[in-house]
Amino acid sequence: MVFKKSEINAILIILLLLIFSVITGCSSPKTSTAKNGEPPVSSSSSAPKEIRLGYQVSPNGEFLAKALGLLEKKYPNIKINWIKFDSGRDVNNAMASGSIDFGLVGTPPGSIGIANKLPYKVYYLHDMIGESEALVVKKDSGIQSLKDLKGKKIATTFSSTSHFSLLGALKAEKINPEKDGITLLDMQPPDIYAAWKRDDIDGAYIWQPTQTKLINEGGRVIVTSKDLSKKGIVTGEFGIVNKEFARKYPEIVKGYISVLDKAVHYYRNKPKEAAQLLSKELGLSPEESLKTMKQIIWLDASQQKDFFGEPEKPGKLAKILKDTGDFMAQQKNISSSPDLATYQQALLSDLYK
Repeated sequence: MVFKKSEINAILIILLLLIFSVITGCSSPKTSTAKNGEPPVSSSSSAPKEIRLGYQVSPNGEFLAKALGLLEKKYPNIKINWIKFDSGRDVNNAMASGSIDFGLVGTPPGSIGIANKLPYKVYYLHDMIGESEALVVKKDSGIQSLKDLKGKKIATTFSSTSHFSLLGALKAEKINPEKDGITLLDMQPPDIYAAWKRDDIDGAYIWQPTQTKLINEGGRVIVTSKDLSKKGIVTGEFGIVNKEFARKYPEIVKGYISVLDKAVHYYRNKPKEAAQLLSKELGLSPEESLKTMKQIIWLDASQQKDFFGEPEKPGKLAKILKDTGDFMAQQKNISSSPDLATYQQALLSDLYK
């Protein structure tokens, strides 16, 4: 068969178009446009199919980001799986078993996790704890100060920020729980509330929203973590990410930081609306929710560098973790506390250069 010159040219054009479509189809990953007007996010193999987040009910930026659905909006093609935990030690266990990618812990369980070489890195400091954690006692218990705790039953969640603060408060007053007959009970927040209502305990050092529930059920505050911070007993909440996940998906980690930053600024610009969003899951009124949100120091992305420091120049967070680890070792919660450099190496400080 003989083709005319015009037919040959037409065939060549068709072949070139076919080749071009194959090349562009193979090289261009699928993208989706986020509903919030942000740049489209790739759904190629470089992104995970699912992000598993271990969260806690705490009136902070991560909890607000969850309520606003910010991560779902940023990554509409990725399954976002929020998994609720009652304490940081449970988050540590989940991270050790590989069942979550991100998690939230307080400084004591975080220092324990680093000391025990759990497979995670610290990527974000959510907040510094103030009045949101406190020792609440029953009004009819006869307890007016820490000195009056002798012979009483006090509940807290062991290896938590509240436990650390309670032990620090007693040590500052030179009170020895064993010698002075103070019974310290290890309970999760829901169990503390139930024990309080049964009159099984005289007091509890606990965080929000359980703290407010105890106050509403006839409790009064003796000392807060804000009071203790002035004595050098400092606590905070930070985000951890599985090492392998951070290695494989560094852009997702950065993307989540941008989500958390957005949540913090939403709270700062619209505090009442933020409180309204959190009130249902906190189990408090919007007014009570806003009060608890004001009891912590919310940190945005621009404030992270001062805490994360650099490999050669450790920041505030590494020093807080080292001091906490030393104290936990004294209490025999860990066999030993590693050096400052080890705590600094656990921080993803390169994110904030």
